[in-house]
Amino acid sequence: MIYHVVPLDDWLRVPDRPYAPPTLAQDGFIHCSPDESTALAVADALFRDAIGPLMVLLIDEEALDTSVRWEPAEPPEPSSTSGEGGSARLFPHVYGRINRNAVAGMLEVERDEKGHAVRLSLWS
Repeated sequence: MIYHVVPLDDWLRVPDRPYAPPTLAQDGFIHCSPDESTALAVADALFRDAIGPLMVLLIDEEALDTSVRWEPAEPPEPSSTSGEGGSARLFPHVYGRINRNAVAGMLEVERDEKGHAVRLSLWS
């Protein structure tokens, strides 16, 4: 599995079409994370001001209709996600829209009163 942080409203915006966030047009790929802890750190670093529920898509890399490349973070990853190894770590980048049947599930980002991501929980 690879992981993608997304506000729930963005995920639900066009439910009958493959998912394509604005970053796909801007960067040429969709930013993803290699594991749950990194997705939580990304949510905390980059989505603190997001309004409404914040989700992490659980994407089956093998079920995607497009290619995934494991590359260094671009732009460089937030310091809170780098951990050991820093920028030498590789991140999955999806080079195209995410077909919805490749999403095996979703986790909800639980946030504290200041918007900090504190944990991921199953979303039903």
